[in-house]
Amino acid sequence: MIYALDSNIISYLLKDNSKVYESFDRATANGERCVIPPVVYYEIKRGLLFSGATIKADDFDMLCRELGIGEMSVQVWDKAAQLYSEHRKKGESIDDADLFIAAFCIVKGYTLVTNNIKRFENVEGLQLVNWIW
Repeated sequence: MIYALDSNIISYLLKDNSKVYESFDRATANGERCVIPPVVYYEIKRGLLFSGATIKADDFDMLCRELGIGEMSVQVWDKAAQLYSEHRKKGESIDDADLFIAAFCIVKGYTLVTNNIKRFENVEGLQLVNWIW
């Protein structure tokens, strides 16, 4: 299995959250991979740059080298547009960044690790797990 880590999970890792680290270590010990979606990379990087958190930025860069940053493809953009349309027709609103993350995971067949299950639970075809619970 390949896990895609949401921004909040990356933040917990950077803050040395023991519960998230245990789940991360368990997953990698079982031979499972983790990857950082490109939109998550952007969200974390911009926050670290804005706040001037240079040590955390170095830690994040190291984590990115270790895990890798996923690639966006036309299929991911198309899936995001489809999800947007489907949810708008139902009167539901989803943040663009969340749509891109969900589409990335669906197209790639990755499971999204997030502490924001509520934001993503109505996205059909998206597999979710929470390492905080």
